[in-house]
Amino acid sequence: MTDDWLLRAETICLQCDGHCCHEAHPPISGHCHERLLGGRIPAEYFETNGYNRLRCRPDGTCICWNEGKCLIHDIKPETCRAGPFTFDVKGDVIEIFLKFESICPLVRLLKEVPAAYETQYSVAVRNITHLVSNLTDNELAVICSIDEPDTWKVAEIPRQRSGHP
Repeated sequence: MTDDWLLRAETICLQCDGHCCHEAHPPISGHCHERLLGGRIPAEYFETNGYNRLRCRPDGTCICWNEGKCLIHDIKPETCRAGPFTFDVKGDVIEIFLKFESICPLVRLLKEVPAAYETQYSVAVRNITHLVSNLTDNELAVICSIDEPDTWKVAEIPRQRSGHP
């Protein structure tokens, strides 16, 4: 496999101007919080509203978005790494959803290039399962109550519980 689709993906993301970074509030696991703080992200970039998350600016953009780029791309949160896949939790099942192309233009590439889809799906599952296993049921309930229209379910995977109530 060549990296041609990776270059195409990067170009698509740069041209999108951060649609996925608008009003995002990605959930932050304890592990991710430590990683971000270690990456010199200031504590005031975080807030709690039922779950620990990144703040948004008054215009709705993620606090880590600047001039068309993610300032924390190499250490970004699990849900950001998983995009354009998202999730819901129903008991012992994690439902994996793919956003519509109208939400994320990267979806077209994933549909056109099976290797790109499989690679990003694997990244998404790994990051989503890590996040879900490191959040409490109360945090997950708040996160899963956020409406995410314009997605379709692509998989169901078993939930691994880590002992959080």
